[in-house]
Amino acid sequence: MPMRLHGDKRAAAGRVVLHLHGGAFTGGDLDSGECLAQLLADAGALVVSIGYPLAPEHPFPQAVEAGYAALEWLHQKRARIAGPKAQVFLAGEEAGGNLAAGIALVARDRAGPPVAGLILVTPMLDPCTASASQREALGSEVQCRFSTGWSQYLRNPRDAEHPYAVPAYAQRLAGLPPTLVLAGEDDPMRDEAMAFARRLEQAEVAVRTALIPATGWPESLETTAQACPCAAVVQGEFTRFLAAPVPQPS
Repeated sequence: MPMRLHGDKRAAAGRVVLHLHGGAFTGGDLDSGECLAQLLADAGALVVSIGYPLAPEHPFPQAVEAGYAALEWLHQKRARIAGPKAQVFLAGEEAGGNLAAGIALVARDRAGPPVAGLILVTPMLDPCTASASQREALGSEVQCRFSTGWSQYLRNPRDAEHPYAVPAYAQRLAGLPPTLVLAGEDDPMRDEAMAFARRLEQAEVAVRTALIPATGWPESLETTAQACPCAAVVQGEFTRFLAAPVPQPS
């Protein structure tokens, strides 16, 4: 897989993030993921972005397994990349958020590698694409890029029952790492992101959530970090989470 490194080892303080870009499972690349990767790096992490295999040529579970292999590789190399006490985080936006959650489930079920935290930004979690926030953002449009992406990513309807393909439908979420869930108030994936955060809380997973106003997500995440209208707010959320993934009592 192609890979791109963001950030400065000296400023990362032992925090390494494996980042997966968006693109509705069928598109996107290291360039389109540049915005979020740079925001993570500016928040004080060393970021490794990967160009995972895309559907329809590579349907589920190929992207999840490729991401898990990258996680294993990064864990083996973390000391050389970011110091002997380096911790590895998973992060993704849109379809990359789905993959990051799926990879975290795989790592839990296969007893490693350990994941210090999970960062999901406008995650694409519900193949039904019928939430209120989807309707608000897309109006009467039925065949949107998200529904098309799901249909090309899942090999058959039974894949929608697999927790690694659709983490939001997983029956068991306990044991996942501390998680940061960010969604936009104007984001089509707002409702499914917040519903997943509530399920994580019910499973006693440490969760931080934030609804960001006027994001233009997920399209604005395919621009530069400077052009993203909420870059400063998002970078602040990343900085706090990377410093203390487990929410502290107020």
